[in-house]
Amino acid sequence: MSFFSPPDAGVVKEFFVPRGNYSDFTIKFIPNNSSSAFVNALELFQAPAELLWNNPVTPVGSVGSNDLAIWQQQPLETVYRLNVGGPKVTKENGTLWRTWLPDGPFLLGASGQTRLTSTSSPIVFNPSAGYSNNVAPDVVYKTQRAANVTDFLLGTNPGLNSEITWTVPAVTWTFPAEPRASYLVRLHFCDYEVISSVIGVGIVFNVYVAQAIGSRDLSPNDQVSVSRSNTAFYFDYAYTARAPSTGNLTISIGRSERSSEGGILNGLEIMKLPAIDISSRGETKRIMVIALSTVLSAAVLACAVLCFFVVRRRRRRLAGQSTNRSSGGTTIRMQRVSTTLHIPLAQIKAATDNFHKRNLIGAGGFGNVYKGVLPHNGGTPVAVKRAMRVTKQGLPEFQTEIEVLSSIRHRQLVSLVGYCNDQAEMILVYEYMEMGTLRSHLYGSDEPVLSWKQRLEICIGAAQGLHNLHSGYSENIIHRDVKSTNILLGGRDGGVIAKVADFGLSRIGPSFGETHVSTVVKGSFGYLDPEYFKTQQLTDRSDVYSFGVVLLEVLCARPVIDHGLDRDEINIANWAMRMHREGQLDRVVDARIAAEVNDNSLRKFVETAEKCLADCGKDRPTMGEVVWNLEFCLQLQDTHLNTDAFEDSGAVATHIPADVVAPRWMPPSMSLSMDQAQADETVMSITDVPGSQVFSQFDARGDGR
Repeated sequence: MSFFSPPDAGVVKEFFVPRGNYSDFTIKFIPNNSSSAFVNALELFQAPAELLWNNPVTPVGSVGSNDLAIWQQQPLETVYRLNVGGPKVTKENGTLWRTWLPDGPFLLGASGQTRLTSTSSPIVFNPSAGYSNNVAPDVVYKTQRAANVTDFLLGTNPGLNSEITWTVPAVTWTFPAEPRASYLVRLHFCDYEVISSVIGVGIVFNVYVAQAIGSRDLSPNDQVSVSRSNTAFYFDYAYTARAPSTGNLTISIGRSERSSEGGILNGLEIMKLPAIDISSRGETKRIMVIALSTVLSAAVLACAVLCFFVVRRRRRRLAGQSTNRSSGGTTIRMQRVSTTLHIPLAQIKAATDNFHKRNLIGAGGFGNVYKGVLPHNGGTPVAVKRAMRVTKQGLPEFQTEIEVLSSIRHRQLVSLVGYCNDQAEMILVYEYMEMGTLRSHLYGSDEPVLSWKQRLEICIGAAQGLHNLHSGYSENIIHRDVKSTNILLGGRDGGVIAKVADFGLSRIGPSFGETHVSTVVKGSFGYLDPEYFKTQQLTDRSDVYSFGVVLLEVLCARPVIDHGLDRDEINIANWAMRMHREGQLDRVVDARIAAEVNDNSLRKFVETAEKCLADCGKDRPTMGEVVWNLEFCLQLQDTHLNTDAFEDSGAVATHIPADVVAPRWMPPSMSLSMDQAQADETVMSITDVPGSQVFSQFDARGDGR
């Protein structure tokens, strides 16, 4: 039994159905309430005997040996089938009419942490052990990802000399998982350099499934079926999700204590036991597919491929916009966006001279960015971000960006001028930030060097923007992709203003009474909160961790991960914190500004970054506290104060209640007052402030206005 609600486009569903003890094989499509059930094609054929339940299955987590006997009597739905390290495999060059997708979109972190290897030699299958190319085609076994432990894992985790757990795996793949669902995970391996036990043990590694050990010290050399190199084999793992809320399923390969090398993986399949809970039958707009198995033939399995190609007409019209189903702009989510933000494609083309290359000012994962001028915007320049192509991955980010930016406004958040989704385009139009990204002013370009004071002001501005996201609205908004390329700079009255940008991965945070949001891990490698990666539990303190990495990037003016450096310097966070502990901060400060940095300001700045990088989220400060500490760093830089003469820096504003606005320390020439007429907003003002000692004001609303 499987509940299924098809998307706008066609989809193929595949089930492995075991034989039963009945005379008929029945497939029923039952509409739920007033909805309809559709199917365009159905294929049914017998599966080869070696395809499933042919080898022992390893239980992981709460799965017991008794459960596996029940599993073998249930249908399995194929949800993922990946060719690891290789291209898409279609039915034309595969076996059993199956498609194997590339694994890149599911790989957690940068692909640079792996090395791709392949073989041109024939793949060896051992029929006596139940292996054939029906299990997986030769092309899948001819490519693999191997863990780049020497260059990546040990380099970014200095001092790592014990068994690697899944929390710091060499390679990890992550997949959305349903609450309390059960999964059969099949991992395909092919060792291109099997070594005889007389000579040596060969490659040895660990396999982790859903944060738990699947295979410890797995050695192809120990497998009975692997007699020589290029011999294919696989392992099956059974896992049941224990979390009641949705999260993700991670598959990892990592270094074993028995080897200095990482692991390998050639192919990956994930099959799910369809849910049998019918408590959600009263929900609307869903389709329930019931697959009832009976008998096909003795001692064989049957594979039912159910093809659903459902096109549902949607007549959603936005004022001033022609409806275009292929653009994805007529979804329910987009209906919530103000139609006044929509800009016709013709106007955008005119503003950018039809996306002429002379107007190209940047490029990213989403697409190219162009400078343009919209007449209706008063001739003010804008930045036009155009998706390279409409994809399933890009559409949710496009929609999220519009939803978030159309509902919030803050001087430290980049403003959305408009969007366009005409003619299968995905285009976002922002206010133009003429100085570009923070990263471009730190390294990798010929931009003028930012002074230490400018860097502090930029960090304060970005922190204010994130603080506003976290606490300035009725719902806590978590950015989830804080990095130096998502902090944009502009000039104002000879100064520099920083604004946080790119909200495509943003999520609404936990509701009142909740501590976190369980979600698939998203973010950028080098900035990702390790606690979030480990638990898949997202809080606003994940943004704080990422911002801590940005602080070190600002201080050091170097990439957060740089494989061109010595092993103990590859990871900026590990290196900078080690230098801090050893009293060698002078080694990490950007040499171009080292002479102008006040020692007390530097010490407070690094202390703030260190707190942001705490292992546990609950030990990290809020973004409001980060703002407070950074402003204190600026005061120390401006006034050359000795912190010991006033307060110990470690005790300054480390835990400020969210509903209290307390005065910072100020020189005697400054006075503080509160406007009683606006006591409900708790607005504080500062008078008689020397020009060099001005710092920003906050109120209890947290919006910084």
